[in-house]
Amino acid sequence: MAGGSNGYQADLVSRPLTPGLISSLPGTAGLPPFISFSTSYPKLDSAVMNTQTRRINVERVTVTSRKTLKDVLAKFDAAVGHPNIEEFWKSVTAARTNSEMEKLVQSALGPSGFMEFARFDHGGVVHKGETGDHPKVFRIVIGNPLIMREMVKHVPDAGSYAPVTILIDERSDGVHLSYDRMASFLAPYENAAALKVGRELDAKVEALLTSAAA
Repeated sequence: MAGGSNGYQADLVSRPLTPGLISSLPGTAGLPPFISFSTSYPKLDSAVMNTQTRRINVERVTVTSRKTLKDVLAKFDAAVGHPNIEEFWKSVTAARTNSEMEKLVQSALGPSGFMEFARFDHGGVVHKGETGDHPKVFRIVIGNPLIMREMVKHVPDAGSYAPVTILIDERSDGVHLSYDRMASFLAPYENAAALKVGRELDAKVEALLTSAAA
């Protein structure tokens, strides 16, 4: 745990991103990060070459703020672009050159270098039907397509992790802003170029969270 100031602190927790049913199977203890196994499906074997499972340890960064959720969200929203996503993708699709596409992306970004793709009000679902005030929980998907492109060029699976999720929620000790580091997702692929981009992305996201929490 790293102490903080200006009303926030950051915590780093490493958790294995492995389904419980898989990790609890007999004989799985001590398996290497990359596991390859085969199955037999007579009707599918002609098309399915193999099935692979990759074990990934995820680093989660959590910044805790003493500010109100309203204040935290206001600072977060001011730093992130909010384009009309449907229109944005139409424009990207219609762009004829890479230069034209890059200009469209740049125009949609906020000061942090990110745009918002989606926002889910988890708290409104979790506490539906309850009376009185309840903790707010928001999952916000942000990113930068140009950063995603540079990772996916080297590691196609990076497309599963970008854009990234930010969880902002109210707890008894303050407002939590949480993020799973891209570098930890990419580490098992052992691609230096992708990992460099991932680390730079992590630094930008963590700066955004720290600023919003302060």
